[in-house]
Amino acid sequence: MLRISRDLMIDENDIEISFVRASGPGGQNVNKLSTAAQLRFDTRRITLAADAEARLSRLAGQRMTKDGVIVIHAQRFRTQERNRADAIDRLLELLREAMIRPTPRRPTKPTLGSKKRRLEGKKRRSDVKAKRGSGGFDD
Repeated sequence: MLRISRDLMIDENDIEISFVRASGPGGQNVNKLSTAAQLRFDTRRITLAADAEARLSRLAGQRMTKDGVIVIHAQRFRTQERNRADAIDRLLELLREAMIRPTPRRPTKPTLGSKKRRLEGKKRRSDVKAKRGSGGFDD
């Protein structure tokens, strides 16, 4: 069992990991060895609150299919073991981040002093601009 938070745990058997060939440079080995890990996790197997589920789908983005399966492709390292651990860590981090409720913003009003400073600055700038240009000669 992998612990996400104090009230959410996932079973390691629910995570499917397969190994595929990694893309990109790597010499001759890149065509022979399957070191990249492809992790698949069905989010319907765990019970999440509605808000956490919405945050998870927003955070996962294109990594989540329409069926609610998260697909993570890890090919950062050269060995299967390290890519497997990297994929699991990324899944756990994604789930932990989705479990955190954002603190609601409390709207505030500008202080009287800040309003006065703003208007004073605008007045000063207005005076500078008003003194520019032609003086209006009367002949």
